Amino acid sequence: MSQERFEELVGEALDEVPVELMSLLNNVVFLVEDAPADGGDDLLGLYEGTALTERGWDYAGALPDRITIYRLPTLKFCESEEDVVDEVAITVVHEIAHHFGIDDQRLHELGWG
Repeated sequence: MSQERFEELVGEALDEVPVELMSLLNNVVFLVEDAPADGGDDLLGLYEGTALTERGWDYAGALPDRITIYRLPTLKFCESEEDVVDEVAITVVHEIAHHFGIDDQRLHELGWG
């Protein structure tokens, strides 16, 4: 799958997130990269930043948090374009949840792991 098509799927997944939830995101950017810098091939997405639940009075002026969705590990994990659509949607929601302070254990309990 091309980079362009994968980016379209990430955009479509973001469009499916309820507007009410997206409006609560604060100082965060979404990125698509081929793979993690460390070359890992099992990481589908990554949240880097300070969760909303951990931000204090000294947060002002911070660089944006980053949510990165990785194309090559996702394609390796999936067998069809339909699988990619589903996995990208799950990964986007999973990483947004980290922005709201929800950890991996709780996400697994909720079925978003």
